[in-house]
Amino acid sequence: MAFLELRNVSKAYGEGAERTEVLANVSLEIERGEFAAIVGFSGSGKTTLISLIAGLIEPDEGEILIDGKRIAGPGPERGVIFQNYSLLPWLTVYGNVALVVNHLFPAWPAKKRRAHVERYVEMVHLMPALQKRPAELSGGMRQRVAVARALAMDPEILLMDEPLSALDALTRGTLQAEIEKIWREERKTAVLITNDVDEGLVLADRIIPLKPGAASQAATLGPHFQVELDRPRDRTELNSDVGYKVVRNAINSYLLEVRPDQGLAQHAEFKELALPNLEPVELSQ
Repeated sequence: MAFLELRNVSKAYGEGAERTEVLANVSLEIERGEFAAIVGFSGSGKTTLISLIAGLIEPDEGEILIDGKRIAGPGPERGVIFQNYSLLPWLTVYGNVALVVNHLFPAWPAKKRRAHVERYVEMVHLMPALQKRPAELSGGMRQRVAVARALAMDPEILLMDEPLSALDALTRGTLQAEIEKIWREERKTAVLITNDVDEGLVLADRIIPLKPGAASQAATLGPHFQVELDRPRDRTELNSDVGYKVVRNAINSYLLEVRPDQGLAQHAEFKELALPNLEPVELSQ
């Protein structure tokens, strides 16, 4: 039995003529300690999918299980890193992380709770900013606080909803490396939602595209692509890796085949997926 399992999950919003089908018959199995990435076009239901796993919303049909037990709402075994940081502006770096630690581990002595907070702040290299508030931090630093806060919950599953999409390319690359390093050390089960194929290839063991539905149809999952690349993964070195090029081209080709039709692509909520240029692969290298 898989550690995290989605069984024929469907979700829609609205009623009657206003009803919008978002996801249909989504089934997925993720093993303990696996890093999986769901990649797809904006507006195709990726955030709905991660919200279902987080327990923030309930499926209309189907069920989601963790270690064989059906989830019912949010739980401390699932830590979520959102796209918009979600930090409390009046609290310091320490205070934002301590908030969840104090809530989840109230029986711990104060000294142990403080050491626990500082461990994860140190892990994301923010000890010099320990007493700073979010307004005094850069976007990348704020997202580091969000990562530290989620990890400090000591969750069994780490859920990431496009956590780096608002950052500049350099900061995004740096944080990708940090997340990958932390994952190798902590070995949490991880699910990443992203619209960046390369980000999935840098971080994940497996990439599953979310296939958008046509007009009135709901999205579902596409084929699974195994990422069998050595870790740690360096972007510069990957550019010359034949295996990387093969799987990258395969994922991109699939996404280009299933991309929304022109009418749907013009919808206000439908942005273009960040597809890198396809490169020819010289298998003789």
